[in-house]
Amino acid sequence: MTVQHDFYKHIAPIRTAAGIFDESCYVAAPDDWWIAISDIRGSTAAVAAGRHSDVNFAAAAMIAALSNLCGQVPYQFGGDGAVALVPPTDMALARRALARVRSFAARDFQLDLRIGIVPVSSLTSRGGGVERLENAVKGRGDADLATEAMVNDSEDDGELPDLTGLSCRWTPIKAARGSMVSLVLRCADHRQVHAELARLAGLPTLNALQPTSLKAKWPPKGVVREAKARRGRVPLPLMVAATAVITLVAWIFVYYRIPAGKFDPNRYIKETTEGAVDFARADESLCVVFDCPKEKIPLLKEYLDGRVARGELKYGMHLSDHAVMTCLVVSPTDGQHVHFVDGGDGGYTSAATQLKAQLAAP
Repeated sequence: MTVQHDFYKHIAPIRTAAGIFDESCYVAAPDDWWIAISDIRGSTAAVAAGRHSDVNFAAAAMIAALSNLCGQVPYQFGGDGAVALVPPTDMALARRALARVRSFAARDFQLDLRIGIVPVSSLTSRGGGVERLENAVKGRGDADLATEAMVNDSEDDGELPDLTGLSCRWTPIKAARGSMVSLVLRCADHRQVHAELARLAGLPTLNALQPTSLKAKWPPKGVVREAKARRGRVPLPLMVAATAVITLVAWIFVYYRIPAGKFDPNRYIKETTEGAVDFARADESLCVVFDCPKEKIPLLKEYLDGRVARGELKYGMHLSDHAVMTCLVVSPTDGQHVHFVDGGDGGYTSAATQLKAQLAAP
C-alpha cells in the first residue's frame, strides 16, 4: 500500500476549541513520514538569565525552516523546543535544514539546540510517540533511538537556514483578566481537565489573547533577532538597519489601521487573536497558556492538587502578568500567519521544571 504524501492537505481543519480534544478530528501519521524534534539544552538557565524571547525564537526556528522547505506540514511549538512532521520526499533536505538551524542557534544566540529526526515507523514499532523521541534526544531514554535520530554536524553545509517570516514584533501581551497561567500537565483525560479548568476560571475556553491585547510598538524589542533570521550573507549591522525600516513601515500600517492593497490590518489582528497557538498536546502531555482572573487561580490549584493527591495527574504551573509571542508570517494578506504564545518570564519552561520535580517526588 502506498502512503499518500499529501495526506495533510486533506485533513479537515479544527475550527473550535472543543475540536482540539475530539479524537475523530485526528488521523494517524503515515509510517513513512519523518518526525523531527528540537529541544534547547539549558533552557531553564537561559530563561533565568532573561533570555526567554531568545529561547522561544530559537525553538520556532525549526518550524520556520521546515515550513519554508516543505510547505504546509504539521508542527507544534513547546516554548523551548518544537516537533514537526516531514514528508519522505523532503527528508534529505530536511536533515540539512535542521543541521543549519542548530548552527544558527549556536552562532547567533549561543544556545545548544538538540535535534533529532526519525521515521514515524521507528516510533510506532517501539510503541512510542513524541515523548519517547524527546527523551531519547535528551539522552535519557532509548539509546538506539537516539543514535538513529542523530543529525550529524557534517550535514550542515555552512549555508544559513531559510527563516523567512520568523519575527517577534508585538509587545508583551498584558493579562487583561488578571494573570497569564502557563500549565504543563500529564494526564489521560485532556478534554475533561481542559473543560473543568475553563469552568472553574469562569471562561468559555482557555485562551491567552483578547482583541484588545495586541499592541504594536516601534522599534520592536525583537528587531535584532529578526535581523539575524533575515540577514543571509548581509552584515548584521546593515540588516538591523534594514529590518528597522521594514518594521517601521509595518508598524505604521498596523498602528494606524491603514489598509494597503489586499492587506486589511483589522482582519489581520482578528486572525492573529483567533489563531494564536496557546496550547500543545503530545502523548499524555498537555500545555496551555491562558489569561485567567486572579481570584480564580486558587480554585484551579485546589482542583489540580486534588487530582494529584488521587494519583490522576501531575502538573506544573507558572504565573505572570504577561505572555510573549513569536510569529511566523508567510503572508499577512491571506491568513498564512501563525503566532506561538508562551507565558511571560519563562512560562512553559518554568512550568515544565515544576512538573519534573513533581514527577520525581515519591
